[in-house]
Amino acid sequence: MSDGGRFPTYFLPHGGGPCFFMDPPPGGPGTWDRMADFLRSIPADLVETPRAILIVTGHWETEGLAVTAGAHPALIFDYYGFPESTYRLTYPAPGAPELAAQVAAMLSAAGFPTREDPERGFDHGMFIPLKVAFPEAAIPVVELSVRRDLDPAAHIEIGRALAPLRDEGILILATGMSYHNLRGFFTTDPRAGAASEAFDAWLTKAVCQDSAAREAALIGWEGAPAARACHPQEEHLIPLMVAAGAAGADAAIHAYADVVLGKRLSGFRFG
Repeated sequence: MSDGGRFPTYFLPHGGGPCFFMDPPPGGPGTWDRMADFLRSIPADLVETPRAILIVTGHWETEGLAVTAGAHPALIFDYYGFPESTYRLTYPAPGAPELAAQVAAMLSAAGFPTREDPERGFDHGMFIPLKVAFPEAAIPVVELSVRRDLDPAAHIEIGRALAPLRDEGILILATGMSYHNLRGFFTTDPRAGAASEAFDAWLTKAVCQDSAAREAALIGWEGAPAARACHPQEEHLIPLMVAAGAAGADAAIHAYADVVLGKRLSGFRFG
């Protein structure tokens, strides 16, 4: 935790499908090793084990907001074309219905009506990175959707409404990818790599500045160099806005930097 017993919050890359659990992985041996090492480093970065995890991923878009409210959510294998073994992965983390109700109440009070969904399972934006970072699957988890409108300012405010949870033993994680153009990932066209470099340089500078400037920059992310070349659809970037909002005035650090399949990727810690 940071000063005052507050947990940090993170924007984490979740990789490409079940990439960490394939042999060989997409892109060949070693491609995802540094990302996996970063994910594995998260528990050691915390002074104590979280009471629960609240995770927001770009793999669940809803009208308004929703939270998983089941006691034992199943897994949703929302990736396609991978080896059969990757559809037998397990991650039996318990849900946290009481936390789900608390999150829904906090967000609703802040003007973001939020429904509790007792049937929704955990998608791979949750269970793939957490299976690497917290393999014991012992920490209760609640997943939060992103709004279908993908409004960056609204998602910063959503994070701001959730910030008090950081003082209550709750680890807030946002997972996505700082570069998410699937066609671009698997091309050898050097323009795709150059676009990722330009956007990543902007994103790192935008995130690692004072909070007011950070939020203004993130709200205007579409004006960044190569923004739409890197995010034709921004659902994998929007979780970052929630993490930034939950950070409040806390400083950010560039916690993960790598080049994967020729594309620059980043992850951030706040607080």
